[in-house]
Amino acid sequence: MNALIGRKLGMTRVFGPDGSQVPVTVLQAGPCVVVQVKTAEADGYRAAQLGFDDQKESRLSKAELGHLRKHGAPAKRMLHEVALAAGEEAKPGDVVTVELFKDATHVDVSGVTKGRGFQGVVRRHGMGGQPQSHGHTVHRNPGSVGMREHPGRLLRGRRLPGQMGAVAVTTQSLQVVQVRPEDHVLLVRGSVPGPTGGTVVVRKAIKKAAKAT
Repeated sequence: MNALIGRKLGMTRVFGPDGSQVPVTVLQAGPCVVVQVKTAEADGYRAAQLGFDDQKESRLSKAELGHLRKHGAPAKRMLHEVALAAGEEAKPGDVVTVELFKDATHVDVSGVTKGRGFQGVVRRHGMGGQPQSHGHTVHRNPGSVGMREHPGRLLRGRRLPGQMGAVAVTTQSLQVVQVRPEDHVLLVRGSVPGPTGGTVVVRKAIKKAAKAT
């Protein structure tokens, strides 16, 4: 098992051995309970379904409650499947904590970015807009995006106004600065996607960064 469900608690700083400041994001990683184990014989693949964050039963649907009760698991707000390595075993009821990352040097963090709503091209794509001088009636438009006669339509892929944010993003190869098992806390260097309090999935990095920054 190489991943845990967690929560982004915010950003702060710690000091390195040489007194330098290190910007870190504080993540609550686990504890997660194993709700269900998928097997190759029954499901076609091997994985463990983890549950995170206690929830009132009244706030879960009947389907969710039935699934959790079937496997003898307490009510959890979020479920997520994590692949099991060859030869790795898990059983319902096992608790996985942040100690999973005690030997990891880098992790990948997945989350959903902050939703910015409907935005124009200046904010959404960083365009420069139109001239700001006297005589111009529009300033933040993208300019001409069409064509003349043939094919006489707007091609796909044009950068236009639209919904900004609220998309799944993974930040890779973040350096692990500290692991605090007593607080279920993991400190990683740099920022991670999502708002403070947002749910994230932390997994051991497949590929380390070429150079830690």
